[in-house]
Amino acid sequence: MAVHDKCKLKFVKSKAKRNYRFIIFKIEDQEVVVEKLGSLDETYDDFTEYLPTNECRYAVYDFDFITDENCQKSKIFFIAW
Repeated sequence: MAVHDKCKLKFVKSKAKRNYRFIIFKIEDQEVVVEKLGSLDETYDDFTEYLPTNECRYAVYDFDFITDENCQKSKIFFIAW
């Protein structure tokens, strides 16, 4: 199965610049493609609303949080739905 170049480019840019809250990918015609780019002001609830209930999707989600030491952190999670 092929991965469209746009998938790789959007993921690398997101990882480096943190310019998307999430990226949702789907398989279309034997290729992984970008289905949805989430803006930074979107929430986890917004993200889950874009996921279909009966179809497979893959996503990366950029989660912001504050540690016990009051330090702002961010982690990128890979999600298979």
